[in-house]
Amino acid sequence: MLLPGVNDSKQLTEEKREELFDVIHREALAVGVGIGDHALVDSINILQATLSAMRDAVRALSLTPDFLLIDGISNVPMNIPQRTVKKGDSLSLSIAAASIIAKVTRDRMMVQYDVEYPGYGFASHKGYGAASHLAAITELGPCPIHRKTFSGVKEHLPPLPGSDTAGPSTGLFSF
Repeated sequence: MLLPGVNDSKQLTEEKREELFDVIHREALAVGVGIGDHALVDSINILQATLSAMRDAVRALSLTPDFLLIDGISNVPMNIPQRTVKKGDSLSLSIAAASIIAKVTRDRMMVQYDVEYPGYGFASHKGYGAASHLAAITELGPCPIHRKTFSGVKEHLPPLPGSDTAGPSTGLFSF
């Protein structure tokens, strides 16, 4: 199958990603999405949450794949043959399509969070560490969907009981 325009989601405009999102859903044999939310990231770390979401996405497919191409260097914890591909979203059509589905899904979630948590600007910065986002956290404090283990958020949390430091913190991640 050829999908003209499908490329690494980071190389596409928001408008083009939205257009391709619909094309991919229409043309793909199956599409599955998995979500690794803030609570999961805070409890098991971002890599493990990402792998869990990838596993959930595969399980959500309407068919069982024979083989997985994975963007990056970590295999999905499943008993399906697979190969990791560094920078795979610029080398593989299926990985690029998956990156578009993931990015558009996440961006749409952030637009909804902008309605639920006004003042943070989620619709514009999509949850990334933009100066406006960090300023909103400083002014308003973290909201329930902020990842409490991330730098830029954890500094604005109240101290843990019996501690003189804000928590939780792993020191492993940046915002």
